[in-house]
Amino acid sequence: MPPDKLVKSYPSNNMATYSIGGATLNQTPLDWNHNISNIKHALRQAREQGVEILCLPELCITAYGCEDLFLSQWLPQKAKSYIPELVAETKGLFTTLNLPLYHNDLLYNCAVVVCDQKILGVYAKQYMALDGVHYEPRWFNPWPIGETSHMDIDGSSYEIGDLTFDYKEWKIGFEICEDAWRGKDRPACRLYEKGVNLILNPSASHFAMLKTHDRIDLVTEASKSFDCTYVFVNLLGNEAGRMIYDGEIIIAQKGALLLRNDLLSFEHNQVRHTEIEVSGNTSKDQSEVTIPASKEEEFPRAAALGLYDYLRKSRSNGFVLSLSGGADSGTCAVLVAEMVRRGIDQLGKEAFLDRIGKGDLNGKTLKDIVGALLSTAYQATENSSPTTFNAAKTLSESIGATFYNWNVDDAVKGYSESIEHALGEKLHWETHDIPMQNIQARARSPIIWMLANIKNAVLLTTSNRSEGDLGYATMDGDTSGSLAPISSVDKAFIIQWLKYAQHELGYSGLEQINQLKPTAELRPAHQEQTDENDLMPYSLMVEIEKLAIRDHRSPLEVFEKLKTKELEPEVDLKLHIKKFYRLWSQNQWKRERLAPAFHLDEFNVDPRTWCRFPILSNAFAEELKELD
Repeated sequence: MPPDKLVKSYPSNNMATYSIGGATLNQTPLDWNHNISNIKHALRQAREQGVEILCLPELCITAYGCEDLFLSQWLPQKAKSYIPELVAETKGLFTTLNLPLYHNDLLYNCAVVVCDQKILGVYAKQYMALDGVHYEPRWFNPWPIGETSHMDIDGSSYEIGDLTFDYKEWKIGFEICEDAWRGKDRPACRLYEKGVNLILNPSASHFAMLKTHDRIDLVTEASKSFDCTYVFVNLLGNEAGRMIYDGEIIIAQKGALLLRNDLLSFEHNQVRHTEIEVSGNTSKDQSEVTIPASKEEEFPRAAALGLYDYLRKSRSNGFVLSLSGGADSGTCAVLVAEMVRRGIDQLGKEAFLDRIGKGDLNGKTLKDIVGALLSTAYQATENSSPTTFNAAKTLSESIGATFYNWNVDDAVKGYSESIEHALGEKLHWETHDIPMQNIQARARSPIIWMLANIKNAVLLTTSNRSEGDLGYATMDGDTSGSLAPISSVDKAFIIQWLKYAQHELGYSGLEQINQLKPTAELRPAHQEQTDENDLMPYSLMVEIEKLAIRDHRSPLEVFEKLKTKELEPEVDLKLHIKKFYRLWSQNQWKRERLAPAFHLDEFNVDPRTWCRFPILSNAFAEELKELD
């Protein structure tokens, strides 16, 4: 926080009004033509709207998700080669062109600051994100606080480093994404001392449900604490496969929220601006939309955008889904339907279909379009019930999806007889429970993959985060697929959200699914198999998971925390905590092989994005003894 003794002084003509805005961009790694034209389009839009100062998102020239391509020499050099033609598009604008730049053989995350077709200098990011989904220090170097140097761009020398810039009555400073989340060490503290009255924040801040509340607080509090105008601009869309960016634009001044846009747009870009007085007398709250109040509201919006971008960027023909009649596969089916509905609502039918390569469907109804994009299959065994078949069929038909059904008992029988012949013994549920369950799930995999191959479609897997925690999934069975859209959200949330989808979003076809207890339906019906009987109550699992995985606490610490909540008798709580840690440790190898997933919640268990854990360990043996 700035010291109280400092007094801020503005230029004398502080009643002037300026048009200040942000442009959010949906970019793609290595798609140079799209990325550059998208930036140019946003710059032209801003100029047409009379914007004077425009902030663009972090690393918008390359896209943020280039991963180890950032370690190459050629990618930053190629990005740098586009600067001259982008500078030419900045007539009348003060803006930022954001990209990785090498300086003295070190790579920095930079904002090239441009005003009216002239480069003013380069701000370099000071702090690297290394929490949760971020691994920035692998690629980028932090710029030393207070230092500057010079670098060559297109044959001319420009200052680079910890810089501020003057534009008319504004003294402008920068925080690039992670810079702003560093509390008392953030650059804004030093910018305040330098008399900065406008802070621009180009960001690549990954989506998580309700994270917008944290961002709004961050921006409004910063504008108040540092007595300035603050502009935050985020990337947009499913950029590279896993991360989704919501395209948030926030402008605040002296603690007042002036502008916030509609998030998770299907557009390639959005430009939003507001008129601001240097004095701080700007009218309050010009935001376009209400702030989301629940995860249930944001979940389908983010997942729908993630599926849309995945579909068009992978150049696939649609999606294929093994629809069991249960909660997880039902959720995936509804999310595809939501993708179609929201895409048409936002873009119009013609533009939506053109962007996914389905222009021939323009004359079709919404249900027809869902049917062309989503194929579902109910794959029965002798342990499947008419109840789940009817639930799957009803949901599929209600949203318009193409519905198939077949029986895989012959395949299961063939595999079982082959192993029985090899071993010289019969399989029995009493002694071969897990193998007999797993072979049913695995027998479904080849044919659903075949359907996906025939249709050149993305095969969706239906794993959720709770299953990932405890390995409650059959590898090469129900985990088969190339995309796992819900594996970052827990089962308790999914069960709750499906009721929301039925009653608030109008998916009446979910009624039967919402009446069922989640079950794998892999054991004979008389055993009355349910997921929670196999594992533990999902509501309890979420509480254990938050402390054990999100907060990295020991088994004893988890017990001490949860026993005060009186969720269940202490003896049962200890048994469930032990079971959680034991199954978590045993099943890391499964999590290593799960299909790529969207990051949608505050954390996930994907070792490639959030939670790394050893495949081999002592499985908390010593720590679990402390619960005895």
